[in-house]
Amino acid sequence: MIEKVKVAVVGVGNNTSALVQGISFYRDTGSLAGIRRPQIAGLGVGDIDFVAAFAVSGDKVGKDLHEAIFVPPNNFPRLTAEMRPSGVTVQRGLVDSAEVERVAHAVEGAEVLLYSAPSGRPDTARAYAEAALAAGAAFVNTTSDPIAREPFWLKRFEEAGLPLLGDDLASQFGTSVVHHALLRLLEERGLTLVSSYQVNLGGTEDFRNLVENPNTKQQSKLNALGSDKVQVAPLGYLPQLKSQKIAHLNIEAQGWGGTAVSLDVRLQVHDPSGAAGVNIDLIRLAATALRSGRGGYPAEAASLLKSPPGTAI
Repeated sequence: MIEKVKVAVVGVGNNTSALVQGISFYRDTGSLAGIRRPQIAGLGVGDIDFVAAFAVSGDKVGKDLHEAIFVPPNNFPRLTAEMRPSGVTVQRGLVDSAEVERVAHAVEGAEVLLYSAPSGRPDTARAYAEAALAAGAAFVNTTSDPIAREPFWLKRFEEAGLPLLGDDLASQFGTSVVHHALLRLLEERGLTLVSSYQVNLGGTEDFRNLVENPNTKQQSKLNALGSDKVQVAPLGYLPQLKSQKIAHLNIEAQGWGGTAVSLDVRLQVHDPSGAAGVNIDLIRLAATALRSGRGGYPAEAASLLKSPPGTAI
C-alpha cells in the first residue's frame, strides 16, 4: 500500500477550504468528477494527509483545521454535510522572518509545504521557503510572488535535493487558461491578433488582497498569456460574488483579406475549486519528485503554473 503524502499548508482561506473539503469528498464518494489525473505515480486524490496548518487570523488559530476552513471571511460552499475533526490544530503563521525556525520545526515530518497564502507578500513567501529548506520539505508556491523564478532560491533547492514548484498556479479552468487556449487557436487557424483583454471580478478575500497588491499578479497573468497585444484590467473585488469569479474576455483579430473577427466570452466559476483542482496535482508531483530524489523544479509541473522558472518577474 502506497504511503500517503504528509502535507503542511500555509493559509487557511478559501483555496485551502476547497482542497481539504474536496479530498474528504472524493474519499467518501469515490467520484472522479472534476479530477484531471486520478493517479500520479500511484498516488490517488485521497492519498493526502494534512499534518500542519498555519494562519494569521486570530479567529482561525487554535481551531481544528476542519473547523477553521469554515470561519469567515471564508465563503467557499460546503461540499459535505459534516467533517470529522482532523486532529490538526491551526498554528500561528509567520509574522516576521525571525520565526522561521519555529515554523520549520512544526513542518518537520511533512513531505510538502503548500504555500497557499495571499499573493503580494514576497518577504513572507521567502520566509516559508526558508522554513521548507530547513525542514527538508518540498515547497509549492501557489502565489504570484516570485520564488521558483528566482535563481537564488531555485539553486538552493536544487543543492538541497528538494523540489521547488512555482510560481502561481494556473487555475484548472480559469481565465488565463481559457484565454491562452483561444489565443493559441487563433494562431493555429492562421488569424492575426489585433488586440485582446480580460477583466476579472471576484468576491473572495484573495481577490480583495490582490486589488490592494496587484503588481506580481498582473505580471504573472501576462506571463501565462504570452502576447504583448493582450491587456489585463485591474482585478475587481465584489463581495456579493462570494467564492465565484466572473471573467470577461475579448479578442479582436483579422481573417482572410483583413476581414474583422471579434470574440467575447463570459466565464463564471468557483475560483477556489479551480485552485484545488490544480493543487492536488502539484502536491502529488512534489511528493513524487521528493521520493525519487529530484531536487529543483520538476518540468512536468509547467502546465499547472502561470510563471514557472524562466518567466518574467
